[in-house]
Amino acid sequence: MMRRLLALVLVLGIGCAAPGRSKGDGGTLPGHLRTVFFILLENANWSDVKGSQDAPYINKTLLPMGAHAENYFNPPGNHPSLPNYIWLEAGSNLGITNDNDPVANHQSTTLHLATLLNNAGVTWRSYQEDIPGTNCPLTSVAGYRPKHNPFVFFDDLTADLNPVAPDCISHNRPLTQLATDLADGTVAQYNFITPNICHDGHDSCAPENNKLKQADDWLSGNVPTILASPAYLNDGVIFITWDESEGGDFPVGFIALSPLAKKGYAGQVAYTHSSTLRSLEEIFGVSPLIRDAANAKDLSDLFTSFP
Repeated sequence: MMRRLLALVLVLGIGCAAPGRSKGDGGTLPGHLRTVFFILLENANWSDVKGSQDAPYINKTLLPMGAHAENYFNPPGNHPSLPNYIWLEAGSNLGITNDNDPVANHQSTTLHLATLLNNAGVTWRSYQEDIPGTNCPLTSVAGYRPKHNPFVFFDDLTADLNPVAPDCISHNRPLTQLATDLADGTVAQYNFITPNICHDGHDSCAPENNKLKQADDWLSGNVPTILASPAYLNDGVIFITWDESEGGDFPVGFIALSPLAKKGYAGQVAYTHSSTLRSLEEIFGVSPLIRDAANAKDLSDLFTSFP
């Protein structure tokens, strides 16, 4: 009788974690998205990226490899950069309408993604190009700008703007560490990746002096390392998007690369950054849905299996 009961439990999956939800050990079930790499670029309309000769890696390699959205927008009227980075973390711009540093724009709320991940035991890390990794990166250095790193704007993640807060330092790491972490198998479950202001396409920089080409070149030099990693190959996903459109609210690019993404698929569903936040919550099984994420469609249309 005991053997029959055990067999029934195994068949029905009683006691198993729900598909795509975080288990008690911080993992997820096979066949569902496990590890997220989120790359955020700057200020480009999809109409200027798609088909452009300045972006051969995006158009000739990434788009055929993965799925992309044709109707992905920043939230209506949400400009400039920082309000969009905050939105991706908190489901709202929290009243921020400028790009000022954390000393002016820090937030006391604990209702944001990183804290939900912490509470659920889901690991996360922010890889920022040009930071030294020896302090909590609350101010600009070289090509790094705090406005492109949402995590340093939340008091509970910076110990109230403490530049030597250990948790802040451990979660905000130099981009150069990513390759080592990939090779060692020590990347987090959620990895937020920001190139510097030249490589993300924000500024025009030598020698290319071409914002889109600079971003495309950076992707071609960095994405293959992620694609070759066990963390990606074992049901990982790379999300690549732009923070906002130029000259109004127009579609921006959104690309999903994953063994579980629809290869070469061009989705027509309308999305905003709230859709990405909702999807991240669903992937990692955390709740409640944060602010506007509760009103958004998730990104499931881009995948054969989600989350």
